[in-house]
Amino acid sequence: MKNQFRYVSLIGFILMVGTAPFIANAQTITSPQIDALVQRTLTTFDVPGIAVAVVKDGQVIHAKGYGVRSLKTGEKVDENTLFGIASNSKAFTAAALGILIDEGKLTWDAKVIDYIPEFRMYNAYVTDEFTIRDLLTHRSGLGLGAGDLMFWPDSSNFTIKDVIHNLRYLKPVSGFRTKYDYDNLLYMVAGEVIERVSGKSWEAFVEDRLMKPLQMNRSAGTYGRLTDKINVIDAHAPVNGKVQVISRDMFRFGNSAGGINSSVADMSKWVIMQLHKGSYGDNLSQHLFSEKIHADMWSSQTILPVSSTPTPPYNTHFAAYGLGWGLSDVKGYKQVTHTGGLAGMVTQVTLLPELQLGIIVFTNQQSGAAFSAVTNTIKDSYLGIPPTDWVNVYSERVKKSQDEADKITRDLWERIENEQKNNAVKVDLAKFTGTYRDSWFGDVVISQTAGKLWFRSVRSPKLRGELFVYKNNTFIVKWTTRSFDADAYVTFLIDEALKPVSIKMKPISPLTDFSFDFQDLDLLRVKDKD
Repeated sequence: MKNQFRYVSLIGFILMVGTAPFIANAQTITSPQIDALVQRTLTTFDVPGIAVAVVKDGQVIHAKGYGVRSLKTGEKVDENTLFGIASNSKAFTAAALGILIDEGKLTWDAKVIDYIPEFRMYNAYVTDEFTIRDLLTHRSGLGLGAGDLMFWPDSSNFTIKDVIHNLRYLKPVSGFRTKYDYDNLLYMVAGEVIERVSGKSWEAFVEDRLMKPLQMNRSAGTYGRLTDKINVIDAHAPVNGKVQVISRDMFRFGNSAGGINSSVADMSKWVIMQLHKGSYGDNLSQHLFSEKIHADMWSSQTILPVSSTPTPPYNTHFAAYGLGWGLSDVKGYKQVTHTGGLAGMVTQVTLLPELQLGIIVFTNQQSGAAFSAVTNTIKDSYLGIPPTDWVNVYSERVKKSQDEADKITRDLWERIENEQKNNAVKVDLAKFTGTYRDSWFGDVVISQTAGKLWFRSVRSPKLRGELFVYKNNTFIVKWTTRSFDADAYVTFLIDEALKPVSIKMKPISPLTDFSFDFQDLDLLRVKDKD
């Protein structure tokens, strides 16, 4: 996940708290006011399309689309337009496991190796103790987004079998169960547990046991399983400063971490069921899962830090991650929320159960600021607090963070261009060519063509770009796919014979999506030439 105000990757729980100016007196927001809010949001954050739904007291009181599904077609967004909901899929994975627990087929604290015997973490003790609960709570000891390059960007040829095998090579950065660091891979493992226990794929199980009972008839566990792809958004992102359509993420596995496609109309049914603790149907006579399971999912599992001095407007005192949901208090009320993001689309679902309130905001551009501004404005009106101009607040924050990131990258590229013009850099490019191998990511080939050095991942072919000399033995890789916004330092480590023997990488921009976990790679040279 890049930044809470720009781009939320296949992960996403973001807690939106902090200080903001008060304006006027609060009152419950009306549909025309939501219309005006979203139109302003579209313009301010350059988002082609947004869909919004509000649930109150078991009823959908607002469900509407705004803007266009695609800048290419100009077709309008409506309440039935389908978006990739990304990491909002994680709550479905937790619910699916809850159903199996209700059926007596496993428990939250059952050991993962009892269901996936080949499962291994870096540490043998962690492997033996790792539970189903641990898969869902982001407290494994792995770093933020560790191993995400196995599926991000979406061109890789890795499989879920590879992910399960390669977890053993990912080194922890904190003690087991001591610290929150968001991950995606372990939710993929959770999906595999569901398949092995139920005998159905995760996608089929979620569709049959969760979506069908709720009549989420247009939704599916992955884009490829949608029965109707007519009313579907395109993904959009800034490319060289201009928002445009980009390719859709098409993951071949790992949908339990972020694969669901749905609309705000369908997701309203999911939210109403959640607000009724797993019950649905006429007179709430049917149950997807028990109230006990529901309480487990909405109970704090991993503690997150908050300010020691609660600040307006929400005065948040605690934050935690439950099972597929982020938890906090806002103005004395419990808040249950999650965000999600894929390339070119980000989403947010927010519930205040004591108010029987649910807010759903889907967008087709990777601006977390847009969904945050809409959600917080609606939420504030129901909390009865003086409203904040969240569009302006987030606009200023986005500009500040973007300006700072742009300066870093601009200064870097200006330095490279000046040195090239002045012929100041004389480097023997040939000595860097060869194949470099990481234990979990596989091979990277450094080759020379027409006097230029190139980086190419063998298993993730979209990760290809030209290498530019920066200083000493450090280069900059400029990815051919510019919508990544993830150019990186590539540093060659040299042995006593002045021969490159390994590569270390790290992102340049502080806004780089965390799923580009270049810092986790340890690429060792295995042969001299491609």
